Amino acid sequence: MSESFDCAKCSESLYGRKYIQTDSGPYCVPCYDNTFANTCAECQQLIGHDSRELFYEDRHFHEGCFRCCRCQRSLADEPFTCQDSELLCNDCYCSAFSSQCSACGETVMPGSRKLEYGGQTWHEHCFLCSGCEQPLGSRSFVPDKGAHYCVPCYENKFAPRCARCSKTLTQGGVTYRDQPWHRECLVCTGCQTPLAGQQFTSRDEDPYCVACFGELFAPKCSSCKHPIVGLGGGKYVSFEDRHWHHNCFSCARCSTSLVGQGFVPDGDQVLCQGCSQAGP
Repeated sequence: MSESFDCAKCSESLYGRKYIQTDSGPYCVPCYDNTFANTCAECQQLIGHDSRELFYEDRHFHEGCFRCCRCQRSLADEPFTCQDSELLCNDCYCSAFSSQCSACGETVMPGSRKLEYGGQTWHEHCFLCSGCEQPLGSRSFVPDKGAHYCVPCYENKFAPRCARCSKTLTQGGVTYRDQPWHRECLVCTGCQTPLAGQQFTSRDEDPYCVACFGELFAPKCSSCKHPIVGLGGGKYVSFEDRHWHHNCFSCARCSTSLVGQGFVPDGDQVLCQGCSQAGP
């Protein structure tokens, strides 16, 4: 008699049938698959012995079931990412979870160089100055109504310009005749002394320090011969073509102040009423 050759599980004869040998004995194909095959995590069917099986993080898949959950592309030979237990091809992952460049609208791929500002994202090569259109990279920039400018372009486009030299004012500055000036540009027309923070006046729109204005344009006191400058509330007395400082307008003989008093002209001098009546 011939020796029996039966399946280790169902005990049916394996003569003339396909079988699979294991350490625990031979199995017919159905019993082998039911005993040893893994269940596909996608379709929940057994992965037969003759199927290509893929394994990822304690999960088993038929080759045809190992695919992107969004576009259904096979991931058997493709790079992929797992997001919340779902398998995604790189294209779908980037489309769903990566930022879009605010300039070109394309996906900013993970790991690529990017810039973020105000909740927006750019490829490094897409983040350009709105003026010169050069990449801003790590350079300082100034945002303005949705645009971004490098500092030179912003100053050239928006910063006020000095009324004298026409160059931009980046900081400080003073205002003269409702126009901006560099502090170093606002100088006396006569002596070139800086006027910022100093008392000064103007003539024909040109600024002058008090000293130069007095020497060049102010009338001279008939008594002390110094300029009569009306800055700061200074007061003076005029008579015919002659002028006096208030404290210089006094009787030539007794030195009594004649401000608000009657006086008598005597040649180049002025006299109080008493000295005039007293005679020479």
